Amino acid sequence: MDGTAIAIIILAIAGVVTLLIYVLKGVLDQLPDLFESARRAREAWERLTKKNDETPQPDETEEQPPPTAATGDDEEPPAAA
Repeated sequence: MDGTAIAIIILAIAGVVTLLIYVLKGVLDQLPDLFESARRAREAWERLTKKNDETPQPDETEEQPPPTAATGDDEEPPAAA
């Protein structure tokens, strides 16, 4: 092989290595976003399964409505005057 063919092979190998480094950098730059999306999906799944497993309990800080007096169903309301 003459010197020109060797130079072309060296340039081709350098080009392939450069391209691989560029692609690897692009993949590595996308990993933080991928991990953040996976974290949000996991949290949403946990909220979904927790919601289905537990019945919601009223907050203790919320004021509860007063109990209503039990009246018979057959009684009619007073007539307006």
